[in-house]
Amino acid sequence: MYKLSQRSLGNLQGVDTNLVKVVKRAIEITKQDFMVTEGLRSREQCCINYGKGRTAQQCSIKGVPAKYAQPSLSKVTWLNNPFASKHTTGKAVDLVPYPVDWNDLKKFRVIAEAMKQAAAELGVKMAWGGDWTKTKDYPHFEVL
Repeated sequence: MYKLSQRSLGNLQGVDTNLVKVVKRAIEITKQDFMVTEGLRSREQCCINYGKGRTAQQCSIKGVPAKYAQPSLSKVTWLNNPFASKHTTGKAVDLVPYPVDWNDLKKFRVIAEAMKQAAAELGVKMAWGGDWTKTKDYPHFEVL
């Protein structure tokens, strides 16, 4: 049986209480240890994320200061509005396998199974970014 680290618990600060309950239940029933890498996202973090893979001009058009532009990096967000993430309202979390392995999608799916089971048990409506049809976001879970 796994348990959330202090860092993961800290990353749940400001997150929707129902989503926190789901994460805490999921860690109890999962077959894959995981950690919470992000919960509530600040405006600055939105700017940092949006700047990855974008030019200064692309950032400025969306209200993101040009200093955050990092066109040489890979994009990490595909939102049209960089401030529209459910993370900004505490309605989303990012969970990754522990130890971290970004390339083993099987581990993300095991986490998703536990999250879906926990959500069903607790009567919480939730979506997983791995189920999205256009762009997949395997660490992402959000309450509906």
